[in-house]
Amino acid sequence: MSTKSYEKIVDLIGELKVTELAELVKALKERFEVEMPVASVGVAAVAADAPAAKSEEKSEYKVTLKEAGANKINVIKALRQVVPTLGLAEVKKAVDEVPTVIAEAAPKADAMKMKQLIEEAGGKVELS
Repeated sequence: MSTKSYEKIVDLIGELKVTELAELVKALKERFEVEMPVASVGVAAVAADAPAAKSEEKSEYKVTLKEAGANKINVIKALRQVVPTLGLAEVKKAVDEVPTVIAEAAPKADAMKMKQLIEEAGGKVELS
């Protein structure tokens, strides 16, 4: 199995961040006095950025009640509304023992609805 001399360099370039890659392209242009088409640099930057963009957009969130606020009764009512499977005693305990995880992997729309309803009732929610 033959290894080409430039394969190590290609592997190292593959580990660069987009900004580092742009700096490398600029340095190569200056060093060897050549012009690279902008499109090829843009394609490399987009290809390198694509996995990062996908990982930033989450589809599921962990919903945590951080604070119950001054009016715990309203937060208890809101929590009963967003998590109907919990009984009154469980909801009261969750409100009294904040921070409490309300949902481990709630879909984005559900997590946003939970956050909105609880915050309207006076509580504070964190999505992660």
